[in-house]
Amino acid sequence: MKKILGLSVLILALLSSCKKDDECKLSPPAIVAPANEIQAVKDYLTSKSITAIQDPSGVFYVNTQEGTGAASPTVCNTVVVKYKGTFTNGNVFDDSGSSSISFPLEQLIVGWQIIIPKMKKGGKATLYIPPTLGYGSRDIVQNGVVIIPANSILIFDIELLNF
Repeated sequence: MKKILGLSVLILALLSSCKKDDECKLSPPAIVAPANEIQAVKDYLTSKSITAIQDPSGVFYVNTQEGTGAASPTVCNTVVVKYKGTFTNGNVFDDSGSSSISFPLEQLIVGWQIIIPKMKKGGKATLYIPPTLGYGSRDIVQNGVVIIPANSILIFDIELLNF
C-alpha cells in the first residue's frame, strides 16, 4: 500500500532563499556523500545490474527519457514534477500519483537539488540518493510513525514537467 506524504516530508527547509530578480544567486549544494554511503549505493546498483551515472556528489542517476529544450532549471526555480520515492527493498514511501506537484527546488533534499538541474523539461530520471544527500541520520516521522528511517538510501523516479 502506497503512503502519500505531505510536502513537509519531501521538503527540506534551507536557510537560504532566492532573490526575486532574474539572476539566480544559488548553486546546487557542494556536499559530497561519505565513501561508505557511496559504496552502499554502488553495491545496491551492482546487485540489481543497474548501470547508472555517478555525480561527483555521490548521487547516482539513470536518464530514462531525455527532455527537450535548451534550458534546465536552476536551484532558484520552482519545479513541477511527478515522482515516486522507494526504498531499496522496493517499498514506496511517497508517490505523487498521476498528479503533478510544484516545489521550490532550493527547499528539496540535496540529491534533487544536484540532479534536477541536469534535466530538461519532459525528462525522466531515476535517482539513487545516499543518506547524506537525502534525510541523513534522522528518522522522518509523521503522526508518530517513522516514515523514512535514518540513513536510508532513497530511490526516486522523477518526471520534470515544467519549471
